[in-house]
Amino acid sequence: MNIQMDMSEITDEEVVKRVLAGEVALFEILMRRYNQRLYRVARSIVGDASEAEDVMQDAYVQAYTHLSQFAGLAKFSTWLTKIAVNEALARVRKRRQFVDMVSTSSSGEEKMSALEAKSQDPEQSALTRELNAVLEAAVGSLPDAYRSVFMLRNIEGMSTAETAECLDISEENVKIRLYRARYLLKEEINSYVGTAAQDAFQFAGRRCDRVVSAVLHIITKNNSFKADSRA
Repeated sequence: MNIQMDMSEITDEEVVKRVLAGEVALFEILMRRYNQRLYRVARSIVGDASEAEDVMQDAYVQAYTHLSQFAGLAKFSTWLTKIAVNEALARVRKRRQFVDMVSTSSSGEEKMSALEAKSQDPEQSALTRELNAVLEAAVGSLPDAYRSVFMLRNIEGMSTAETAECLDISEENVKIRLYRARYLLKEEINSYVGTAAQDAFQFAGRRCDRVVSAVLHIITKNNSFKADSRA
């Protein structure tokens, strides 16, 4: 299923109302509208493209099942992004608990292997400019706390207030972490961020369709699975 995007003028809030009224298929509009953002923020936290897709799928299902809880006090995009952030952080916490439990001593080797795996990701081979790969590597090397702030503020263009709400930190902390993230990035990389960032971390085509199809399958597979439409 692929809803025609001639509905690009419809607002998020209107889509939400119509989904709650029974037009479940319109949820695809929201997914395609925010797939890029959720992929970027999820990957910035979990550090893995495949796991980022899992985070997206779970976040969308959670958003759908709790759609009536969206009160409109913040932007829908902020509400949705926060769900994805919380899901990604929960996965990272579980991963760290497992690592602590097995008391692994090879964390340095594992990190190096992860970096090598990322550099071999077929997705990067599709990037049309070498700078995008350099930017992704540079951002990926940032500490977790700085990377998520940088991704939301500089690459997704979210405001300081929205970023603070999504990450449950103060606006002052957002500013501090963003400053430190920029400092850690090499000056020569930072000078290109403004023009290159919009083309980095692409999420489209078959991968976009895969997430959309998986979520739509889950929320439409039987009549007992419905969005909570309580007032």
